[in-house]
Amino acid sequence: MPTMRAAFASRFDDANPLTALTVGERPEPAHHGDDWVTVQVTASSLNHHDLWSLRGVGLRAEQLPMILGCDAAGVDPDGNQVVVYPVIPTPGDPRGISILSEYFPGTLAERVAVPRANLLPLPTGLAATDAACLPTAWLTAWRMLTTRGRVDEAAAVLVQGAGGGVATAAVALAAAMGKRVYATSRDAAKRERIAALGATAVEPGARLPERVDVVIETVGAATFDHSLKSAAPAARIVVSGATAGHEATVNLRRVFAMQLEILGTSMGTPDELAALLTFCAKRGMRPMVDSVVPFTAVGDAFARLHSGGVFGKVVVDHTA
Repeated sequence: MPTMRAAFASRFDDANPLTALTVGERPEPAHHGDDWVTVQVTASSLNHHDLWSLRGVGLRAEQLPMILGCDAAGVDPDGNQVVVYPVIPTPGDPRGISILSEYFPGTLAERVAVPRANLLPLPTGLAATDAACLPTAWLTAWRMLTTRGRVDEAAAVLVQGAGGGVATAAVALAAAMGKRVYATSRDAAKRERIAALGATAVEPGARLPERVDVVIETVGAATFDHSLKSAAPAARIVVSGATAGHEATVNLRRVFAMQLEILGTSMGTPDELAALLTFCAKRGMRPMVDSVVPFTAVGDAFARLHSGGVFGKVVVDHTA
């Protein structure tokens, strides 16, 4: 049976997820329909989703070993440079869909198989290592701002916990859209880098100079009260994560008195990814990259993400 090099979850370890990561040979990806194709991966990027998978969140033991990775850019069978949209129709999943590495093998491998409809052209001028940052974290941020947050109606935006992939993307995108952006971080060095992106960096919980129209919330319980207090009347608080706790106390009086909208979201659509790719290409925007690691050192990439010290995306170069 033909094999390829891959990084995969071989077991689960909630306390020490890095110990559950294995780099080795796995079978070539299977096709699950006539419309499926195999993509030669040139670049991928890590997400916290990968660490959660190593902890056993979203996977069952019988699915192991599972190749990790949601994001990729690569080359299709016709030689075209493409970006992989990672949400796959999945009849066996209660949601009807899954993200690569949840049900079907992921992108942290030499090759990945997906439906042809999941391939988008890589725009001219956008490097594969940049494009590989976009399909999960940046797409989530784009949808949070545009579709759910209706940022075109907004003047000011608050991004909680800037530094991680989604939050940092939201800062950069909102600033590029001409919005006044406030972003929180506990880390002084990260606050300096936030300012360089065009945002006003503040400490968590700090009173803002104004109330905001859109709040980007990926932290959860630790920041949610501040998000409510910072919201202007009729503001949208858009939630896509809860890295610091998923059970928040909500002041319902504030919600109805201020007519606030609390909106959940996850990922985005192929059309939204296409719009994001076009936006980045036309504006000359490039995602913030914390580090680029060759696939031969993919374990170091996971260790970097797990350290909590990242600012932007950790990218894996499959050609190095």
